Amino acid sequence: MRHTISLLLENESGALSRVSGLFSARGYNIESLTVAATEDPTVSRMTLVTRGSDNIIEQITKQLNKLVDVIKLIDLTEGLHIERELLLVKINVPTSNQREEIKRLVDIFRGKIIDVSNNYTVELTGTPHKLDAFIKALENMKIQEVVRSGILGIGRGDKNLHL
Repeated sequence: MRHTISLLLENESGALSRVSGLFSARGYNIESLTVAATEDPTVSRMTLVTRGSDNIIEQITKQLNKLVDVIKLIDLTEGLHIERELLLVKINVPTSNQREEIKRLVDIFRGKIIDVSNNYTVELTGTPHKLDAFIKALENMKIQEVVRSGILGIGRGDKNLHL
């Protein structure tokens, strides 16, 4: 099963390396990883996505909690939460028909065209499924480049991860 784990950790050099090292040392895969400073510049928030049975996820969370840099963590998958991902895609659009088609698709998916040249660069946020569907809708277009941020997650309602 896929799990989204959110962590607060010390914002200092080596913290990310220690978390990723824990995964590689035990043969676990990280499907997605995002990390940035929080409103407190001494603390970073990391969101990672991994797959495993309940026993494996329990082991991962126990091992993460043992790391000195980890302040607090929560498995968002255990309750209601919101997940979003950012997609940037550069598409070659040589004809006016293709330009119109791209504009129509971008509107349908509630994205934005953020750069126009020989290519259109499109920005889109949403669930991973929505982004996959957008890329699939572009299958007749010439995609130049795709960049995805990885999943960000936050608990709904009273479920918070804070100091």
